[in-house]
Amino acid sequence: MTFSAGYLFRGLMVHGAGAGERLITLNVNGQPRRVDAMKQETLAWTLRYKLGLTGTKLGCDRAECGACTVLIGDVPHYSCSVLTHTVRDRKVLTIEGLATDEGTLHPIQQGIVDEQGFQCAFCLSGFVMATAGFLKTNPTPTRLELAHGISGNLCRCQDYDKILTALMRGAENLRKVNHV
Repeated sequence: MTFSAGYLFRGLMVHGAGAGERLITLNVNGQPRRVDAMKQETLAWTLRYKLGLTGTKLGCDRAECGACTVLIGDVPHYSCSVLTHTVRDRKVLTIEGLATDEGTLHPIQQGIVDEQGFQCAFCLSGFVMATAGFLKTNPTPTRLELAHGISGNLCRCQDYDKILTALMRGAENLRKVNHV
Protein backbone atom coordinates (compact mmCIF):
# COMPACT_ATOMS: atom_id res chain seq x y z
CA MET A 1 0.00 0.00 0.00
CA THR A 2 1.43 3.42 -0.92
CA PHE A 3 0.61 6.84 0.40
CA SER A 4 1.36 9.89 -1.68
CA ALA A 5 1.82 12.30 1.26
CA GLY A 6 3.77 10.08 3.63
CA TYR A 7 3.76 6.63 5.17
CA LEU A 8 1.95 4.85 7.96
CA PHE A 9 3.99 4.32 11.11
CA ARG A 10 2.29 2.58 14.05
CA GLY A 11 -1.08 3.91 13.06
CA LEU A 12 0.05 7.53 12.50
CA MET A 13 0.41 9.24 9.17
CA VAL A 14 3.96 10.60 8.97
CA HIS A 15 4.81 12.99 6.17
CA GLY A 16 8.06 12.45 4.29
CA ALA A 17 11.00 14.36 5.72
CA GLY A 18 11.17 17.83 4.27
CA ALA A 19 8.16 17.33 2.01
CA GLY A 20 7.28 21.00 2.31
CA GLU A 21 10.91 22.12 1.90
CA ARG A 22 11.70 20.52 -1.45
CA LEU A 23 10.87 23.59 -3.54
CA ILE A 24 13.73 25.99 -2.93
CA THR A 25 15.22 29.05 -4.59
CA LEU A 26 18.88 29.06 -5.57
CA ASN A 27 20.95 32.02 -6.74
CA VAL A 28 22.66 30.54 -9.79
CA ASN A 29 24.68 32.74 -12.14
CA GLY A 30 23.07 35.84 -10.66
CA GLN A 31 19.51 34.65 -11.23
CA PRO A 32 17.01 33.25 -8.74
CA ARG A 33 16.08 29.73 -9.82
CA ARG A 34 13.24 27.73 -8.24
CA VAL A 35 13.94 24.04 -8.11
CA ASP A 36 12.39 20.94 -6.56
CA ALA A 37 15.36 19.31 -4.82
CA MET A 38 15.33 16.23 -2.64
CA LYS A 39 17.23 16.46 0.66
CA GLN A 40 19.99 14.08 -0.50
CA GLU A 41 20.36 15.66 -3.95
CA THR A 42 23.78 17.02 -4.88
CA LEU A 43 24.29 20.42 -6.41
CA ALA A 44 25.91 18.83 -9.48
CA TRP A 45 22.79 16.77 -10.11
CA THR A 46 20.51 19.78 -9.62
CA LEU A 47 22.56 22.00 -11.92
CA ARG A 48 22.82 19.46 -14.74
CA TYR A 49 19.52 17.63 -14.67
CA LYS A 50 17.08 20.11 -13.16
CA LEU A 51 18.44 23.46 -14.32
CA GLY A 52 20.00 22.29 -17.61
CA LEU A 53 23.45 23.74 -16.82
CA THR A 54 25.42 20.92 -18.38
CA GLY A 55 28.78 22.71 -18.27
CA THR A 56 29.13 21.25 -14.79
CA LYS A 57 30.42 17.76 -15.52
CA LEU A 58 30.03 14.63 -13.42
CA GLY A 59 33.34 12.84 -13.67
CA CYS A 60 33.99 10.70 -10.65
CA ASP A 61 30.97 11.73 -8.51
CA ARG A 62 33.24 11.26 -5.45
CA ALA A 63 34.93 14.68 -5.07
CA GLU A 64 38.19 13.45 -6.56
CA CYS A 65 38.47 14.81 -10.10
CA GLY A 66 37.20 18.40 -10.01
CA ALA A 67 35.14 18.23 -13.23
CA CYS A 68 32.10 19.45 -11.29
CA THR A 69 33.81 22.49 -9.76
CA VAL A 70 31.62 25.56 -9.29
CA LEU A 71 32.08 28.70 -7.24
CA ILE A 72 29.95 29.02 -4.14
CA GLY A 73 30.39 32.49 -2.72
CA ASP A 74 33.52 32.94 -4.90
CA VAL A 75 35.16 29.79 -3.48
CA PRO A 76 35.69 26.67 -5.64
CA HIS A 77 33.72 23.59 -4.50
CA TYR A 78 33.16 20.14 -5.95
CA SER A 79 29.43 20.32 -6.60
CA CYS A 80 29.13 16.51 -6.52
CA SER A 81 29.81 16.61 -2.78
CA VAL A 82 27.61 19.59 -1.88
CA LEU A 83 23.94 19.06 -1.08
CA THR A 84 21.69 21.43 -2.99
CA HIS A 85 19.77 22.45 0.12
CA THR A 86 22.94 23.77 1.76
CA VAL A 87 23.49 26.50 -0.84
CA ARG A 88 20.07 28.10 -0.95
CA ASP A 89 21.31 31.33 0.67
CA ARG A 90 24.60 31.52 -1.24
CA LYS A 91 25.69 32.63 -4.71
CA VAL A 92 26.52 29.77 -7.08
CA LEU A 93 28.48 30.46 -10.25
CA THR A 94 28.84 27.86 -13.00
CA ILE A 95 30.86 27.94 -16.22
CA GLU A 96 27.72 29.22 -18.00
CA GLY A 97 27.70 32.28 -15.76
CA LEU A 98 31.22 33.42 -16.66
CA ALA A 99 30.55 34.72 -20.17
CA THR A 100 28.63 37.98 -20.57
CA ASP A 101 24.97 38.01 -21.59
CA GLU A 102 26.12 39.19 -25.03
CA GLY A 103 28.29 36.07 -25.37
CA THR A 104 31.71 37.61 -24.78
CA LEU A 105 33.94 34.99 -23.21
CA HIS A 106 35.40 35.49 -19.75
CA PRO A 107 39.14 36.29 -19.94
CA ILE A 108 40.02 32.82 -18.62
CA GLN A 109 37.84 31.20 -21.28
CA GLN A 110 39.43 33.42 -23.95
CA GLY A 111 42.88 32.33 -22.76
CA ILE A 112 41.90 28.73 -23.38
CA VAL A 113 40.70 29.54 -26.89
CA ASP A 114 43.86 31.54 -27.61
CA GLU A 115 46.17 28.74 -26.47
CA GLN A 116 44.00 25.79 -27.54
CA GLY A 117 44.51 24.54 -24.02
CA PHE A 118 42.60 21.28 -23.79
CA GLN A 119 42.56 18.05 -25.74
CA CYS A 120 39.08 16.56 -25.15
CA ALA A 121 37.87 19.38 -22.82
CA PHE A 122 35.71 17.20 -20.54
CA CYS A 123 37.58 18.62 -17.54
CA LEU A 124 37.72 22.16 -18.93
CA SER A 125 34.87 23.71 -16.95
CA GLY A 126 36.24 22.40 -13.66
CA PHE A 127 39.68 23.83 -14.39
CA VAL A 128 38.22 27.17 -15.46
CA MET A 129 36.08 27.48 -12.34
CA ALA A 130 38.95 26.44 -10.06
CA THR A 131 41.14 29.06 -11.75
CA ALA A 132 38.45 31.75 -11.48
CA GLY A 133 38.18 31.09 -7.75
CA PHE A 134 41.94 30.97 -7.25
CA LEU A 135 42.50 34.25 -9.12
CA LYS A 136 40.11 36.01 -6.74
CA THR A 137 42.64 35.38 -3.96
CA ASN A 138 45.80 35.66 -6.07
CA PRO A 139 45.32 37.72 -9.27
CA THR A 140 49.03 37.62 -10.17
CA PRO A 141 50.15 34.04 -9.60
CA THR A 142 53.34 32.47 -10.79
CA ARG A 143 52.94 29.35 -12.89
CA LEU A 144 53.82 27.20 -9.86
CA GLU A 145 51.30 29.02 -7.63
CA LEU A 146 48.53 28.53 -10.19
CA ALA A 147 49.47 24.86 -10.59
CA HIS A 148 49.19 24.42 -6.85
CA GLY A 149 45.94 26.41 -6.74
CA ILE A 150 44.19 24.15 -9.23
CA SER A 151 45.84 20.91 -8.16
CA GLY A 152 42.51 19.37 -7.12
CA ASN A 153 41.48 19.09 -10.77
CA LEU A 154 42.43 16.10 -12.90
CA CYS A 155 42.71 15.65 -16.65
CA ARG A 156 42.51 12.17 -18.14
CA CYS A 157 44.32 13.35 -21.27
CA GLN A 158 47.15 14.48 -18.98
CA ASP A 159 48.19 17.51 -20.99
CA TYR A 160 48.80 19.60 -17.87
CA ASP A 161 51.54 21.76 -19.39
CA LYS A 162 49.22 22.93 -22.16
CA ILE A 163 46.35 23.44 -19.71
CA LEU A 164 48.51 25.50 -17.38
CA THR A 165 49.79 27.63 -20.27
CA ALA A 166 46.20 28.37 -21.31
CA LEU A 167 45.12 29.18 -17.75
CA MET A 168 48.12 31.49 -17.28
CA ARG A 169 47.07 33.28 -20.48
CA GLY A 170 43.58 33.57 -19.00
CA ALA A 171 45.03 35.05 -15.81
CA GLU A 172 46.97 37.56 -17.92
CA ASN A 173 43.80 38.45 -19.84
CA LEU A 174 41.93 38.96 -16.58
CA ARG A 175 44.64 41.28 -15.22
CA LYS A 176 44.38 43.40 -18.39
CA VAL A 177 40.60 43.69 -18.03
CA ASN A 178 40.87 44.51 -14.31
CA HIS A 179 43.90 46.77 -14.86
CA VAL A 180 46.02 44.87 -12.30
